[in-house]
Amino acid sequence: MSRGRNHVVEMLRDLRVAVIHAPDQDRDALVGQLRRIGCQVLPVWPLPDMPPRGVDLIFLSLDHRFQPTKSWAVDEDAPAVIAILEYENPVILKALVDTGVHGVLVKPLRPAGVLSTLTLGRWLHGYHRRLEAKVRKLEETIKAQCDISKAARILAEVKGVPESDAFETIRAQATRRRISMADVAASIINAQDVLKDMSKDI
Repeated sequence: MSRGRNHVVEMLRDLRVAVIHAPDQDRDALVGQLRRIGCQVLPVWPLPDMPPRGVDLIFLSLDHRFQPTKSWAVDEDAPAVIAILEYENPVILKALVDTGVHGVLVKPLRPAGVLSTLTLGRWLHGYHRRLEAKVRKLEETIKAQCDISKAARILAEVKGVPESDAFETIRAQATRRRISMADVAASIINAQDVLKDMSKDI
């Protein structure tokens, strides 16, 4: 075994893996190979209504019995999912998308291919998580900039000053109070909303 493959296997040792599959030779072959790799394997059957918690990766048998629900939708804390397919049809292909799988194994299962699929699935899962984190950060940044611009317009109108001066006032307040400009902007926007609500009651 090469040094590179040794390193990959070491990364996968002690990985907590759930195998959601009916008891048969295919499941036995998969569970055996995963244990030889060093994974902690949890065989699961019958098919649960929700994905198992406390695992890093799930091997999921996809067939006519599997109907993805909202509980199976990909979320921030969802583990990586590798689908096990016996056949392909539109329903199964839709389930692949709905479940957000990170890899596919095709029956009959053989030890060859499990390690590479496991490695790729883990990598894709981590890559997607990093991309999602970047997207969330960009969305937060864009929202903060929009709030600051809105607050500057509100302050400029109230104080009768140019928006550039209002922007500098927000910046100065943020520095003085040791909070972000977005927090100062939120306070200004919330204050205006409160005043609007109060004016309706007068």
